[in-house]
Amino acid sequence: MKTLDEFDGSPCLESESGGNMDLLRAVERLDGSKGTKLSGRSAGWTKQARTRFLPAAASALVLGLTAAAHAQLPPDLVSQFNRSVVLSVDATTVLAGGPGVSGGSFSASRSGVDTDLNISKFGGDGDIGDPRPLGLLGIGWQPRLEGNIGYLTYKNHFNSAPLTGDENKYTTIAVDFGGGARFWFGDHLSFAPTVSGIYGHTKNDYSAVSSFGRANYAAAVQAGAINWDVDTWTIVPGAELSYQWTWRRTTFTLSSTFTYFHTQDFHSSSPILNINSDSETWENRFDVDVPIGVTLLNREVHVGGYYSWTGFYGDLRQGFSESQLEAKYVNEIHGRVVLDVLNKLWKVKWLGVGGSYFWGDQFTGWSVGVDAAFKF
Repeated sequence: MKTLDEFDGSPCLESESGGNMDLLRAVERLDGSKGTKLSGRSAGWTKQARTRFLPAAASALVLGLTAAAHAQLPPDLVSQFNRSVVLSVDATTVLAGGPGVSGGSFSASRSGVDTDLNISKFGGDGDIGDPRPLGLLGIGWQPRLEGNIGYLTYKNHFNSAPLTGDENKYTTIAVDFGGGARFWFGDHLSFAPTVSGIYGHTKNDYSAVSSFGRANYAAAVQAGAINWDVDTWTIVPGAELSYQWTWRRTTFTLSSTFTYFHTQDFHSSSPILNINSDSETWENRFDVDVPIGVTLLNREVHVGGYYSWTGFYGDLRQGFSESQLEAKYVNEIHGRVVLDVLNKLWKVKWLGVGGSYFWGDQFTGWSVGVDAAFKF
């Protein structure tokens, strides 16, 4: 598991905080006996900033339930809440179970909210055996497997009124499994289409410490705004185009991978939650592996690493925004020192340590962890 110890967040929370207060004031002016039309009172906020994760949506729902008593929830507020949570569940499911996304620990602190995101993940992908001929086409092919098991927690710690001391937590467990094939067009160029499926279970827990939170907690639970759980399925088709060549004993690999995620729920304990989202990632990577002729434990030492750029698109990009990460893309420079243990450890090609430095449009960070490659 990689751990990310530093994170510089974006100023998005400042606009969110102002939006929250506008929405809170709008709900406070509601009179349940005269109806519950909220959109006209909060139109200015709606145009300026979307609901972010749960601070605005959950707070507004809690207040709206209290102010409107037994009146029906405003449809636009329900839609806004649902959109916010859908984007967040989509992002946490992809992060926890999606291929190509590493584990790590992220944190950010901004006015009103401190956030923590932790991902633990085990898995990977690999080609099986050596390329074999595909008929008389002059093309080689190998079966390919991929799979991941991930556990993710996301917490919002509120440190400004009216939610001071409250905590909102998302927990996601995800399992991904699939496969495909790698087709070789000569010794250097290959194409690997894959398809996999992700099962995800996300649970929300809200801890009310503030007087405001305690006073409206039961109403929010009854409405399905907090303390809900949802089961989702995700279909994940993807394709990698790779070019590999060797100069002397140094191996260079240039690859580009596009992955699509479609997520829907099939069970939800909340009557106002409906998951249906579409996301994409596009990773471009340049990897270098250099055997240096030095042995350790009777195995040759390799040094190397890669540079990668990964773009986030669709609901995933918006989901990061909901989660306060504001990540449209991420750059990564990774370095590693490993031992060549091929034919020494079962299915392991190399094993060692590695570290990365990350930066995006509005964040930076770094990670260290175990670096391993497999060959089936």
